[in-house]
Amino acid sequence: MFMHSSCERPAERAPAALRRMGQAGCLILGLPGLAAAGVFTPPQGCTLTMTVQQRSCTVAQHYTCAADAPGDQWVTYFTREGEVYRSRIDAETRWMESTDLVAGVSEALDSEADPASLIALIDTGRDDYDFWTVTDRGERVRFVGHDVLDGTAVIDGVTLATTRFELRLFAESGDLISTRTGGQFVDRENRRFYGGAETTVDWQGERGESNDSPVRFIRPGQPGFGSVEPQYDCDAQMVRAAPEHSPSGDARGTVSKEPQA
Repeated sequence: MFMHSSCERPAERAPAALRRMGQAGCLILGLPGLAAAGVFTPPQGCTLTMTVQQRSCTVAQHYTCAADAPGDQWVTYFTREGEVYRSRIDAETRWMESTDLVAGVSEALDSEADPASLIALIDTGRDDYDFWTVTDRGERVRFVGHDVLDGTAVIDGVTLATTRFELRLFAESGDLISTRTGGQFVDRENRRFYGGAETTVDWQGERGESNDSPVRFIRPGQPGFGSVEPQYDCDAQMVRAAPEHSPSGDARGTVSKEPQA
């Protein structure tokens, strides 16, 4: 699950949050990840491994940090307005934490009735998950959903597994916040999700459509590696996403089962 990306699992379902931020026209200045000449510099002790240019006028910077647990990885998303969302997933693509850099709100995994599992998805073709997140303001949200493998796709020379997903978000009161359905992509080699086309319906029935699919995968030494300038769909009229909470992040996570990466 990409929370990002539609947002970002939470982490990988982040793109939905990114769309809201970008449409609001927020201007972010002086953030540490943005170096001169529009090149991303990861935090000290971390290594940038891939830049992904995506639809919906976003670019993702994927990196790992030596101090983290083995298999953990981070993603930071940029729109034309700057650095807007950051999240971390683990080796199973479980969404662990994320920060909305525009609103200044951080969110972390709280408890899990059914943890997300990339291994389960690959081995059985389906993964169900049920977990809670909590913000630094004390707000708790429940994420209940599933991912189902349904084929493969080749993007920029990379073979990815494709999934169908459904994700429901609930307030602590039990009230439904939103439902998200659509497709995502699984990068088995790099153990992460990327966003795809999805539909969000909020508690009032407001409907939003989005497409955060990857377009280019840029590796160290290749032109565009580390660039924070989005290249695709930036001049298109973007469909406003329905309001929702988002540990959603890197594709699963957020791309991960992040409250999707």
